[in-house]
Amino acid sequence: PVSSTLYGSRFLTGKVGGSVTHQCFYSITPANKHDRKYWCRVTGNRGCYTIISTTGYTSKLHMGRVSLEDIPQNGTFLVTMTGLKKDDTGIYHCGIGTTNRDLYVRLNLTVLTGASALGTTELIQGQLRGSVTILCPPGDIPGSERRFWCRLGRTSCTLIADTNGFVGKSYQGRVFITPKESSGTFKILINDLKKEDSGLYQCGTGSLRGWDSPQVVALQVTTASTLPKRPKHLSSRVGGSLPVKCRSDPQGNYEKKYLCRWKAASCELLVDTDGFVHESYKGRIETASSDQERGTYTVVLSHLREEDEGWYWCGAKNRHTEHTSSVKLHIHKETPSTQDLETSSLVKPTLSSSPITKSTPRQRSTMALATVTGTITESTSPLLPPASPSTFVTSPGEIYQESSSGDSGLLPVVLPVLIVLIFITITILALTKIKLQKKTGGERSSIGNVEAAPIQAALNPDKEQTMQETLSLEKEQECRTEPGKHRWVFSGTGSARVTS
Repeated sequence: PVSSTLYGSRFLTGKVGGSVTHQCFYSITPANKHDRKYWCRVTGNRGCYTIISTTGYTSKLHMGRVSLEDIPQNGTFLVTMTGLKKDDTGIYHCGIGTTNRDLYVRLNLTVLTGASALGTTELIQGQLRGSVTILCPPGDIPGSERRFWCRLGRTSCTLIADTNGFVGKSYQGRVFITPKESSGTFKILINDLKKEDSGLYQCGTGSLRGWDSPQVVALQVTTASTLPKRPKHLSSRVGGSLPVKCRSDPQGNYEKKYLCRWKAASCELLVDTDGFVHESYKGRIETASSDQERGTYTVVLSHLREEDEGWYWCGAKNRHTEHTSSVKLHIHKETPSTQDLETSSLVKPTLSSSPITKSTPRQRSTMALATVTGTITESTSPLLPPASPSTFVTSPGEIYQESSSGDSGLLPVVLPVLIVLIFITITILALTKIKLQKKTGGERSSIGNVEAAPIQAALNPDKEQTMQETLSLEKEQECRTEPGKHRWVFSGTGSARVTS
């Protein structure tokens, strides 16, 4: 076809004294339906002279042996020539428009002695996004297994699909050549129809050049579709389940509904409403629901595997007609859970003597503790906080990290150590003050003055001198505390030690 809005056969063959009928197909639009249709013959440089048109004109040379019938509701018009003569062989145009230079299809008519005329072309109509069924006659040669579907062009028929596994790129997932029936006939099923699918086709058996009983089909896709858009792709994960919602004509009295798996212009039946279940899908496929009023039924696939990815067809069968639709299923590998991701993000570095260039708040707290105690020792289990679900504790000498709990877990470790240090400092200061008071007979002080003693000593030179003189005594003094009875021993050098 030269245009998506007008198409017809490129070649016609008739015999002398016989007749031929040419069918010209056009898209059903208001302009095409009401515009002038014509049939003309190309005559060299003089253009294409009109033989007949819908305006009522007929040339005198063809009066009585040519007719034109327009069928606008079907988007086609037929030209029939009878009483064929040898000199009727030539180039003709069938077209639409006010002049013979408007939209047209060019074809060759050959008139031979004793030649058999081709049959009429079958018109198949389908809605945009819908489906069609083409019934192909049996071949003349028994045992011919290869079946094909091709599109007629200017000089040849371009292969679209065959039973050897070939499928054209634009027809992936949407054309199916059925097995032969007992009569030898087979069907071509096409769904998800597109506007550009309109054109002339042939189905047959054998090879494209030597096919058996080819069937010429004019496929016409009506753009004024009443069918809604449907999802073409579904996705799920390995091990999951997925409902496939199928739609059919609510008014159709279907014998059987089914789901099949499409591959290379064939479709393997998986489940149907008669109770059939494919052996490899038993236990993981079922027809879940059916709504006859809305024309819907749902098939659930479960325990999905990676190899389940591919094209699937919903079908509803009624005698020689089948309503089909296709959907592609994508299977994703199972992804790690959130807990797995948290666990994999945990790091367990060992302690290193190399300097730390950048420290976290937890690390800074640990460094501060090391400054107070003078050394870092291995942690023992009583000092470790209980591990939360997002925390793991390493063996001694290792650092443990949390994925999201922050620095709050460090407080139970640091706080008891700081309290012990503060208690020891206060005790030393209190005992020192008591000893000084006994030696010098100085002023009495309450327990509340213990913390102020170092400051007062620093601010009063006389008391500082008294402390130095007192500490210079060679004799060691003893002081007992309540109730543990530890003994503090002061030497003349100003140092102190504890004995029990």
